[in-house]
Amino acid sequence: MASHHGTHNDLHSEQGARPGEHPGRAKNPVIKVLDLAWLEFCKPDLAASERFARAFGFTTVSRTADELQLRGTDAGAPCVVVRSGPRSRYLGAAFRAADSTDVVRLADATGAAVEKLPESIGGLSVNLTDPSGVLVRVVADTHELATLPGQPTQVFNFGRDVRRANATQRPHREPAKIQRLGHVVLQTTKSIETLNWYLEHLGLIVSDFKYYQGQRERGPTMSFIRCDRGMTPTDHHTLAMTLGPSNRYVHSAYQVADLDALAAGGEYLRDEGFHRSWGIGRHIEGSQIFDYWRDPDGLLVEHFADGDLFDCTLEPGWSPMTASGLAQWGPPVTKDFLGISPGPDALREVASMARALRSDNEFDLTRLRGLLKVVSS
Repeated sequence: MASHHGTHNDLHSEQGARPGEHPGRAKNPVIKVLDLAWLEFCKPDLAASERFARAFGFTTVSRTADELQLRGTDAGAPCVVVRSGPRSRYLGAAFRAADSTDVVRLADATGAAVEKLPESIGGLSVNLTDPSGVLVRVVADTHELATLPGQPTQVFNFGRDVRRANATQRPHREPAKIQRLGHVVLQTTKSIETLNWYLEHLGLIVSDFKYYQGQRERGPTMSFIRCDRGMTPTDHHTLAMTLGPSNRYVHSAYQVADLDALAAGGEYLRDEGFHRSWGIGRHIEGSQIFDYWRDPDGLLVEHFADGDLFDCTLEPGWSPMTASGLAQWGPPVTKDFLGISPGPDALREVASMARALRSDNEFDLTRLRGLLKVVSS
């Protein structure tokens, strides 16, 4: 019998949180950020990073010996900043505040200083560190890059609903043009503490909670978190966090025009010799059509299209965490995507499990058993 995944709506309200469970939002956050602005990485070879970035669909804003700035076609700041360094790693995220007064308000509440950003980006920033030790910038008044020409979308015939006649469908096999940064996913050993920090300081709200099967009473182990812009719908998740044995980057996601752009762009990446991690499929939480790739240093990045948008009225859904529940359709989730393929990354994660079990954090032996069940589910 085929497994059945409930829709998002039936995980809300009547079948959402139980009495006493995490509400998924703070009562009085310091500010409410509007969106992710950009992500920051460190890379040992900026030339190789730029080659992959162009094949993936980014446009270069600038490149010096020390820094590479990448953008999508949407107006705004660069969506990725890559700095030169000895090894490949994630540095942190910048969130866009409504205005400079919110930056000052957050600085006052945390005792941090308001700083000017480099002239290449402009504006103001308050630089914080979340409980997992990750850099979090909140920025305002940055330079606005103008909109670039987008990738044409396809016109579809749906059965007898004919929208295209006497015309062919010929999407080009070319890089899928990135429109914008969508979200970042992080792993943390302090899942609840870190979640609460983002809700209280940045005004983010939870769209979906996931829990280990048989451990719901211990609270969520993954949170899909969106910006609260009132009645203006926003991405199902701008930030997602999952409990694990180490604090690390999992992946980041970038929106493209549609399925054809994503699929043809994937063929282009494959032709260029890059490694697909998992895809193409459609997620459950967020509903995105997805395709995951590894960059030359092994970091995971995602093309996505057709994601869910929620306003502030939807309350968190709750559902068990399983590997098979990651997609509505698509190929089975790969060991590469789950991070359990034989190799250095898997060995590091095993070593981190041993360290985490000896440390004071949320990842204990019971949680480890739950995680192992997720991987095998």
